[in-house]
Amino acid sequence: MDVCTLHRGTAPLLISLPHDGSEIPDALAARMTPEARCAPDTDWHVSRLYAFARDLGASILVPRYSRYVIDLNRPPDDVSLYPGQNTTGLCPTVRFSGDPVYLPGEVPAADEIAQRIETYWRPYHDALRDELDRLRDIHGRALLWEGHSIRGECPFLFDGRLPDLNIGTVSGASCVPAVQQRIEAALRTQNDYDWVVNGRFKGGYITRHYGDPANGIDAVQLEIAQRIYMDEASFGYDDALAARARQAIHDLIVASLG
Repeated sequence: MDVCTLHRGTAPLLISLPHDGSEIPDALAARMTPEARCAPDTDWHVSRLYAFARDLGASILVPRYSRYVIDLNRPPDDVSLYPGQNTTGLCPTVRFSGDPVYLPGEVPAADEIAQRIETYWRPYHDALRDELDRLRDIHGRALLWEGHSIRGECPFLFDGRLPDLNIGTVSGASCVPAVQQRIEAALRTQNDYDWVVNGRFKGGYITRHYGDPANGIDAVQLEIAQRIYMDEASFGYDDALAARARQAIHDLIVASLG
């Protein structure tokens, strides 16, 4: 089964977009609430937003299936990344609104979750690991850039309004200090967006697990508020907004590469 697509580039840069997928197999969708079947918690259009990265020579890894099938940015043991805070799990049973994903009696059991790990989760992570190692072997170092987006206000997950740009480096643990310093310098020079570093989103499983600066792999997560490039109500892409957002993301990635 083709569960993800990898474009192999030439630069020491891998863009991972683990929540870009929106497809849900028909048999699984039939077990979900009508509201969940359209996968509203998708990181909408991020592969389109990051398409420019090919011109930078980046490798780009994109999944086919929705995070409702399995969340590729969660650990396989489903331990919470943010203890004490509301979150969604490896095979989410609630949406970002707090409403259920599944119809009554249709929540997946442990054996089904284990099968989803093997079918959907493992191939993505095998591809990610292999490509990171390939790039590091060629260049001596590699940067893993985790591209995410989310509705700017999600009371179930966080209080108030999320900043436009949210950088996560696991409080500095997932990259060498110089990478974070260059990103922060680039953030200070732009005037279009408000931002935070290691705020509500410090980095998900991928950033935490693969970031290994001592061994040549830096990892950075960028979570952006969807209002800066799309209409959050309709999920529609806004070309004018997206052009500005795309330039800001481009500048941050270029800065991080040094």
